[in-house]
Amino acid sequence: MITKLKALGPGLLFAGAAIGVSHLVQSTRAGADFGLGLIWALVLVTLFKYPFFQYGPRYAAATGESLLEGYKKLGKGVLIAYYILTLGTMFVIQMAVTIVTAGIASSLFIDFEPISFGSHAISSVQIWSIIILLICLLLLILGKYKLLDNLMKVIIITLSISTVVAVAMALFNNTTPLSLTQVLPENSLEITFLIAFMGWMPAPLDISIWHSLWAIEKKKDHNSFSTKKALFDFNMGYFSTIFLGIGFVLLGALVMYGSGETFSNSAGVFAGQLIDMYTTSLGNWAYIIIGLAAFTTMFSTTLTTLDASPRSMDRTTELLLKRPFKFGYLFWIVLLCIGTVCIFLFLASEMGLLIKIATILSFITAPFYAIVNYRLISSKHTPKQWHPSRNLHVLSWLGILFLIGFSVWYLTTL
Repeated sequence: MITKLKALGPGLLFAGAAIGVSHLVQSTRAGADFGLGLIWALVLVTLFKYPFFQYGPRYAAATGESLLEGYKKLGKGVLIAYYILTLGTMFVIQMAVTIVTAGIASSLFIDFEPISFGSHAISSVQIWSIIILLICLLLLILGKYKLLDNLMKVIIITLSISTVVAVAMALFNNTTPLSLTQVLPENSLEITFLIAFMGWMPAPLDISIWHSLWAIEKKKDHNSFSTKKALFDFNMGYFSTIFLGIGFVLLGALVMYGSGETFSNSAGVFAGQLIDMYTTSLGNWAYIIIGLAAFTTMFSTTLTTLDASPRSMDRTTELLLKRPFKFGYLFWIVLLCIGTVCIFLFLASEMGLLIKIATILSFITAPFYAIVNYRLISSKHTPKQWHPSRNLHVLSWLGILFLIGFSVWYLTTL
């Protein structure tokens, strides 16, 4: 058991990156607004995204290259498209996950007094955002991949246990029968939420690239990290995101559905509402469990996202310019931190809008990543024995149709 746990790595990093805004914010909102009515969307989107996420570690372990090298082999234009998409979204995504983490920290630990600079004041959430980014930055610069790998095992285990306990307590205290009737959103607001929910459930598809980069790093530390082990590792991480996603929908449905509460778009207020509603329903003694589940969820996402975006941008830059950069990762991670701080100092009150934009953009660009990943894993650039099975081919075709279909449907409702 210990040996198998040590062998895990990139799959848990994937889970850490995935289980964040999609679960704590979007899944909880889905449960609060629709009860269990959107479980169908969670199941379908995780099923149809599965092959495209799996192709990341499959390609990396089979070839010793990340998906980025593969994209370049498919054509420089593919790599440039990825570069532009990532550069355009990474600051907003990092801001979104960091500010939710900061909101929870402010509610859970210390609510700082605002600090004034002339006419501008920095709130407690903004102070926490800077603290959390600095902690993550130091962890990644000093500890690098190995520390991230080991730390994520602790975080995911803590998160899983605290979430299971929270769901069990909510079920035990529940007196209202749960309806399993599934719902198809009808008005534009509900459809927008559905697309946002599916956009980051269990994660944006570009995380398959991050996963392939982590798999390469894992192979450097463990030569025995074979393709079979990489796929086992991925499956463990992927199915844990589905399990926890359903858990957070259940929590939202059990604790918030029908309560009449409306959620704030302010990070601090939202986090306070979230934790307060859970503790009101389950009892004050549950505060630390709910708080721990919420904070570890978001901290894991903040940490892994802060590592992955600079790692992928550094490698993409090297491939496009055909030269290595000694301090490329450091440059991108510092740039991401500075850009993120600038955004949340001036746009913190628009958390809901920014998250919605980022999640919708993730869903609309999903067909691009799905098609490119499928082309690459089925091409001559992947060893024949690691090409997808017939079932995976069929699931890939269905997945591409599903992602394109829902994107077109959403665009027609605008």
